[in-house]
Amino acid sequence: MPLIAQTLREIGRLLAPRPGRYAFAARLALICALTVLVTEIYQTPEPALTAYVVFFLNHEDRMTSLIMNVALVVVITFVIGLVLIVASFVADDPMWRFISIAALSFGLLFLSSASKLRPIGSTLALIVGYALDQLGTIQLGEEATRGYLYAWLFVGIPAGVSAFVNLLLAPSPCRLATEALATRLECSAAMLRSPDERRRDHFTGCLREGVAEIQKLLGLAGREGTSRAADIAALRQAAYSTVPLLSAIDVADRHAALPVPERDYIAQLLDGMAAILRTGAYPVGIAWEPPAPEVPPTPLATDILADIKDAIVRFAEPSPDPAPIAVAASEPRGFFEADAFTNPDHVHYALKTTGAAMFCYMLYSLLDWPGIHTAFLTCYIVSLGTTAETTEKLTLRILGCLIGAAAGIAAIIFLVPYLTTITELMIVVFIGAFASAYVTGGGPRISYAGFQIAFAFFLCVVQGAAPAFDMEIARDRVIGIVIGNLVVYLLFTNLWPVSVARRIDPAIASLLRRLSEMMRAADPRSRRVLASEARSALAAIETDIDLARYEPATLRPSQPWLAARRNTAQNISDLESPLFLTADTDTPHATLVADRLSALADGFAAAGFGAVHSEETPLPAPAMPLSGIVDAGLQRLEAAG
Repeated sequence: MPLIAQTLREIGRLLAPRPGRYAFAARLALICALTVLVTEIYQTPEPALTAYVVFFLNHEDRMTSLIMNVALVVVITFVIGLVLIVASFVADDPMWRFISIAALSFGLLFLSSASKLRPIGSTLALIVGYALDQLGTIQLGEEATRGYLYAWLFVGIPAGVSAFVNLLLAPSPCRLATEALATRLECSAAMLRSPDERRRDHFTGCLREGVAEIQKLLGLAGREGTSRAADIAALRQAAYSTVPLLSAIDVADRHAALPVPERDYIAQLLDGMAAILRTGAYPVGIAWEPPAPEVPPTPLATDILADIKDAIVRFAEPSPDPAPIAVAASEPRGFFEADAFTNPDHVHYALKTTGAAMFCYMLYSLLDWPGIHTAFLTCYIVSLGTTAETTEKLTLRILGCLIGAAAGIAAIIFLVPYLTTITELMIVVFIGAFASAYVTGGGPRISYAGFQIAFAFFLCVVQGAAPAFDMEIARDRVIGIVIGNLVVYLLFTNLWPVSVARRIDPAIASLLRRLSEMMRAADPRSRRVLASEARSALAAIETDIDLARYEPATLRPSQPWLAARRNTAQNISDLESPLFLTADTDTPHATLVADRLSALADGFAAAGFGAVHSEETPLPAPAMPLSGIVDAGLQRLEAAG
């Protein structure tokens, strides 16, 4: 029962409204409806899949969406050229067609795992394989040429519609960045006024996100050229200012450090700053005039108020000559990953996914049942690097498939018979796409379900150039999706299974080293970047620990093992904010803390887990209240083994 309650709570959190989510869902739904309109006007084949491509082409901001629209058109043009060359040799020979699909699939999936082609490698493998399969059913010549054109329009139509709608309606990256900053300030104000479980969850989410996504949006705004360089620099500083601000509020909440008058004053100030950001501007020249304290503040409250004051007063005031930001030494360089040709997992992933896809290809070919070709497509969509991730993704896809198919069949029974115009069909598509896009906007942990809801719904409702009521099409495609999921599950859990657990301890060691670097960093901006990266890394570790429950019992770590790592992650979470706030206040203490963090990291890297703190090392007396919190947190972390 606790696991069920935890799962339901997690689903509720992922489905909760957030700023911009409804607008994103509505924009995506509009693009899907217009794409269906174009496909129906020009009678292009596979209108359902053409509408589904929209979900791969769009992001929340305008610039990223436009880049994806152009990039996918370029990619599909290259892919069609590749298919044209290969098909001229193998289209008439089933055996060689099978071999070429398998060979190209393996190569593209290897690149998907071992290179920067990762975001689109599996999609390219899917398109190439499916295109070669379909070309085997037609003769080369005029019919094949028309097939290539339709294949290009398969991406070209949704890309063109997406570009048009995004230019008109999508928010700019700068606008999204200011709204994200406003959300953090409003969340912080709510935490100061009346913290509860829901607000703490939201606040923790803001902490874990760090500033990387906001900085990425501001980088896109600079490339877009629609914002002044001075404004972007100010917003960059504002993003960095949220790191100490949220850290200080986190410590205040955990230790009940701030009196009510100070809390109310800061909350009111933050709400006013957020209101300015919501207008598209940013606050400058902020005055700090808190009420006179009724009783002298505690030393801890004094330290926290000083950090909050510095973050607010200099919120959007960039340094005139900012120091270069430290870059992690482990950051990958070049096209290929560092272990591309030494780590067998890349080859195993390509072999497993290709094997699953080719099995499904042979299955529906031998059965002469083309209606379940979605089994072949599903193998490329659900496969991921680890067994836990793959199992979670296919679980979400099966649930999404059942939901989308149920909605689609209900539409066929109750709505489609009464559709008399293309406008009415567009309305039905808009409603289904809106619900799917809303789920997709909930983040990676639930977006797979949204994609699958859209996939199944479109396949049922949009069956061709006219209203159709063929229940067999819906049935066959749903059966294909389920078969593909089962084949991938059986292969990924029995052939070279990769447990997500094996990357948890190295990730903890890397996180501790990053915190150690933060304590040693001399530049405030570098400390803020490292703190943001550390929080994002901790969120990834917590996600991996949660993912482990999706693994089969033969692969899943023991409950004590997982409980120990979960406890360690919680201890690091408790420690991160005090660590950051003390990084520049007491150099001898910061150096000692950095050494202890490095020793902990070495322990995790070498032995996986265990206490590494030597009791013979005397602990100095805390120089300030926050230092005492850090020492206590380190002792808990060192004793965790």
